[in-house]
Amino acid sequence: MRSTNLPNEGESIITSGATRPRLTFLGVGPLGGTYAACYAELGYEVLGYDVDAGRVEKFSAGELPFHERGLGDLVTKNLANGRLRFTTDIEEVAEFGDIHFLCVGTPSRPDSDSADLSYMESCVASLAPLLKRRCLVVGKSTVPVGTAAWVQQLIGRHGDPDVHVEVAWSPEFLQEANAVDDVLRPNRVVLAAQSQWAQDLLEAAHKGVFELAAVEDREVPLVVTDFATAELVKVAANAFLSTKISFINAMADLCDVAGGDVTDLARAIGYDARIGNKFLRAGIGFGGGCLPKDLRALAARGKELGVAESMRFLGEIEDINLSRRAKVVRLAAEMTGRDNGPAGPELSGTRITVLGATFKPDTDDVRDAPALDVAGRLAAHGAAVTVYDPMGMDNARVYRPELTYANGLADAVDGAELICVLVEWEEFRHLDPEALADLVAEPRVLDGMNCLDPQLWSNAGWMYRGMGRSSR
Repeated sequence: MRSTNLPNEGESIITSGATRPRLTFLGVGPLGGTYAACYAELGYEVLGYDVDAGRVEKFSAGELPFHERGLGDLVTKNLANGRLRFTTDIEEVAEFGDIHFLCVGTPSRPDSDSADLSYMESCVASLAPLLKRRCLVVGKSTVPVGTAAWVQQLIGRHGDPDVHVEVAWSPEFLQEANAVDDVLRPNRVVLAAQSQWAQDLLEAAHKGVFELAAVEDREVPLVVTDFATAELVKVAANAFLSTKISFINAMADLCDVAGGDVTDLARAIGYDARIGNKFLRAGIGFGGGCLPKDLRALAARGKELGVAESMRFLGEIEDINLSRRAKVVRLAAEMTGRDNGPAGPELSGTRITVLGATFKPDTDDVRDAPALDVAGRLAAHGAAVTVYDPMGMDNARVYRPELTYANGLADAVDGAELICVLVEWEEFRHLDPEALADLVAEPRVLDGMNCLDPQLWSNAGWMYRGMGRSSR
């Protein structure tokens, strides 16, 4: 990963004599909190806002309410130099900002797969009547197509008609564990505005990003487009990535029955520049707070707009994805010599260690984490499950309190009849199978992420099983 190359204390990555707009970020979760700190680092005056007083208190004290690599240093530094502040006072936000970025959550609705825009509605309805001067409200949250126009209507309904408040859109493309670099060094910037004034102001808000790119002698592609396209970019990208993951997992199933090796298959097709090798690792499927809910929301919105038939494949992608979790349970039963009958796998009393609880490495996020869901399924089929994760234990305990959690790797595998490696943490990728064999009851490993060396483990006397690697 490219280094953030941070300057000395008090300095910004870019210093410019030009006047810059003052920015607010409404919602300081993993999205808004990261953007707020990074844009302060780029030299902007920034105010972060959230209704969660505990979150604001932590940020204001220089602490992170969630883990994101490299973010803590930026928060501490820019709090100290005065470019970054956090508040729960929406009136302060309205008075401070020239541009207000909407970064609130858009989870699935409790009664459907559609995106829940209630947090955005509440945020806009609270902010709009307090705006007393011309300003820009910019959407960054991932939303259904048509949301920007709806936000403009909300502002018109709740705001002062004599105050010119315009809506623009600029979607985010952050990856957890790489979010700081994704803000400072994005692989593209997408902007949508309704007027030249709004376009100029929006470009001024991103000027620091392009200045940094110039200093580092690289280019950042800029796409200036309409609202509908800007709203669709993030969900379309996530749907495409989900498609690649489910495709290679479907190929893994085919390799299992045909005797092929999906890792070799993925490598071979990945050399085709039209396909590429990213997101072609077979495993237990995707999870997290974005891909699953965005996939469902895109399908739901397509149905609302009358193109349900064209979006039907999205349901197949999700079905393949969820089937991977059930497959791990079936494989666990096969490997331990237990029954996989009509009633499903029978694992009563089987001691299984699950290594990994987060939805990906280098994060503490367990939202819709496949590994944690698999651990719960194994327990539901009677297994005595012990979970260990380098970073996500506290959050995992909240989501799955019924499971047993180990304080360390050695405790986790002690007496295990099967080890399931379900997140590709570096700690797990480099396990010593010979040393581990002395701790387990039975040397069996289910490599749910195809991240181990099959030959190394087999040579050490382990029964090894990967996903779509029946010949190895």
